[in-house]
Amino acid sequence: MSAPAVLPAPVILRRSPPTVRERAALLLGRSARSIARRLGRSGGTAIPGLVAGALAPRLIERLALQPGHGVVTVTGTNGKTTTTHLLAAILRAGGIEPLTNPSGSNLERGLIAAYSGNVDSSGALPDAGRRAGVFEVDEAALARLLPRLRPRMSVFLNLFRDQLDRYGEVDSVAEGWARGLDEMRTPPTLVLNADDPSIALLAQHARGARVVSFGVDDDSVALGHAEHASDARFCTCGSRFTYAAIYMGHVGRWHCPSCGRTRATPEVSARRIELREDSSTVEIAIGQGDAAEAFTFELPLAGLYSVYNALAAAAAAHALGMNAGTIASALSEAGPAFGRQERFEVAGRRARLLLAKNPAGLNEVLRVLTVAESPLTLLAMLNDGVQDGQDVSWIYDADLEMLATGATVVCSGDRADDLALRFALAGVTPVAVIADTERALDAALARTPPGGRLDVIATYTAMMDVRTALARRAGVGAYWEGNK
Repeated sequence: MSAPAVLPAPVILRRSPPTVRERAALLLGRSARSIARRLGRSGGTAIPGLVAGALAPRLIERLALQPGHGVVTVTGTNGKTTTTHLLAAILRAGGIEPLTNPSGSNLERGLIAAYSGNVDSSGALPDAGRRAGVFEVDEAALARLLPRLRPRMSVFLNLFRDQLDRYGEVDSVAEGWARGLDEMRTPPTLVLNADDPSIALLAQHARGARVVSFGVDDDSVALGHAEHASDARFCTCGSRFTYAAIYMGHVGRWHCPSCGRTRATPEVSARRIELREDSSTVEIAIGQGDAAEAFTFELPLAGLYSVYNALAAAAAAHALGMNAGTIASALSEAGPAFGRQERFEVAGRRARLLLAKNPAGLNEVLRVLTVAESPLTLLAMLNDGVQDGQDVSWIYDADLEMLATGATVVCSGDRADDLALRFALAGVTPVAVIADTERALDAALARTPPGGRLDVIATYTAMMDVRTALARRAGVGAYWEGNK
């Protein structure tokens, strides 16, 4: 392995200290977090920012100037938390200390909360010269935050339908991103998924800034047919895309037969991919042709979607100046992000937690389960909170028929009955339907053989509930413990 890279710090034009009002706002935000944690109401990953931001409306602009290596934003429908987690691990391996939001609190309040837990009593970020802000940002919030955060780099992962009652159609989300980029005085480096036509189109808004694209080049992991959860089916000219390979949803090697718009050859590509039950082997190539630098590593995460997350993190790290050796080493050693393939030992069983909150994401989780060893025991949880999306009809766009192989399924959550019906229509009749999280977990563990594994698929708020239960039973700390 080559020596870790040292990133050159970008030029920061102004880094004035927080005002008295802003320091007071940060202090009150910290107090609110402490109270929330003592009361057991939450981990305080949002309330410090909610309080501080209300008292000092321009606080996020001031805080974003502090990291000496600037700010990197990561957004997309699926994979934000894991990609941010992996990129932070790479930077840490290269000698840069990331400031991040590991719990996935990705609205403005969550970003302010991340800063408030790290600044000192004067509101300054200690050792700021070697810090980089690496933040996942909510898809709907990004357009408003881009001009305020002024990131040096923005990573765009994918765009699928998700919580239509909150986000609207995918085209409106993409238009918001483009508008946010256009409103920036200095455009950031763009790291774009070449395999997603909606993401690739953002290169038109680079305005001379660097664009680094990433994508998969391995037909062995391609789907045999198009999925129902496919959103960007049509080119901007109105014609339907054709595909040489489809990797997930509408993501793949695409081409418009009418206007000729086509997927560009990515600067950073994943090839020779081997997907296994708990991990993946991946070769990543940086550059093209004879000049490409390739490295192979073991990714301790399952699923092609995890490969895409690692690929995006690798592309971003490459664009920041990290070398291949540092990238490969960090990716092979990085564990799962919060609530995303986390593993727990409970009652002599292994439990794996899988987040799924939209059709494309659920399909990828189901693909992971199709390579899992039998017998397959599953706790499936569906909630309809604001953070989940209150319209749960999306479960009919996911291909639950993939599991029609004798899986043992327990359904839970606020909408357990709806989920049980969807499973039954897919040919998988649940053995139990229990709304209560603790009782459902008991029932699922009882049906898991000793030494076997229970896979838990959950929407966001359901994941938070069941993770609390799993962590308590496994003797693991709360999700905010270990995070400032």
